[in-house]
Amino acid sequence: MAKTRTGVLLLNLGTPDSPSVADVARYLREFLMDGRVIDIPYYQRWALINLIIAPFRSPQSAKGYQQLWTQDGSPLKVHGYRVTELLQKSLGSDYEVALGMRYQNPSMRSALEQFKNKGFKELIVIPLYPQYASASTGSTQEKLMEEIRRWEIIPTIRTISQFFDHPLFIKAFAELGKKYITQAKYDHFLFSYHGLPERQILKASCNEYCRLGDCCNTFHSKNQFCYRAQCFQTTRLLAKELNISADQYTVCFQSRLGKNPWIKPYTDEIIKDLTVRKIKNVLVFSPAFVADCLETTIEIGVEYNHLFKSLGGEHWQLVESLNSSPTWIECLKQIVLENSST
Repeated sequence: MAKTRTGVLLLNLGTPDSPSVADVARYLREFLMDGRVIDIPYYQRWALINLIIAPFRSPQSAKGYQQLWTQDGSPLKVHGYRVTELLQKSLGSDYEVALGMRYQNPSMRSALEQFKNKGFKELIVIPLYPQYASASTGSTQEKLMEEIRRWEIIPTIRTISQFFDHPLFIKAFAELGKKYITQAKYDHFLFSYHGLPERQILKASCNEYCRLGDCCNTFHSKNQFCYRAQCFQTTRLLAKELNISADQYTVCFQSRLGKNPWIKPYTDEIIKDLTVRKIKNVLVFSPAFVADCLETTIEIGVEYNHLFKSLGGEHWQLVESLNSSPTWIECLKQIVLENSST
């Protein structure tokens, strides 16, 4: 009798099918119409996205994607396929690995179709967001449940909600950082994470523990699913691995949208503060992303680089994302094995 295999589903946020304005607009509409991403009443969200954000933001975002795009396509998708291939090779024939996106292509449904009716005993799902947030991991899990409820046979499903503190995840990012630290001297280190509206953090607060401040200075059961607390803990673990003292680094948050307050401190304001302090050389990590994308390569690598240098900074270096580094593949393999009964 053939051995029952285990399905492994890797899920990332998504990317436009091309850098054209039309495809970027399509992607933004699907992404931002998600009620977990912009958590306001449906009709307000529809008007905001379709009448304001998509028409006016799409041309600007398309320019960024045109800078980002490679000969093979979107880096997030290219690296996603490469990781899928390498993880499949590493895990062997007892597992079947597939890639899907929360928004656009390859769709989550198409990825799940690879597993349907194959008699898999279990399905291990890894949303590729190191830190948990309702707008990313939560939304992806919700969509997964919507899709898989259509199946006649639903296997045991294990979903990985977070892996920001996995030793191999920390090691993988540290290895990339050490490469730059050995090549040049840096005055300061930035850890820039994608931002979220403050209201989303407060809505998810355990027993109203969150204060959006020094409550993130320690990590424990009361804030274990707080995105902001996880980001600070990720930084502390990376700083320890890199032998960076607390006074040498700053945690900050980027990509804010709209006028409502987002979690602080803001990356662009921290950059201004660094230049006031005459800091000239900065190494930047973006540990909320496991693959190069618009928010890392363009926002941090190009736009913040320009801002820093326009204010008097001299050397701004972005540490690339994990992409398909060997330690990252080993990390994913270990996550699978730790959660598999195979």
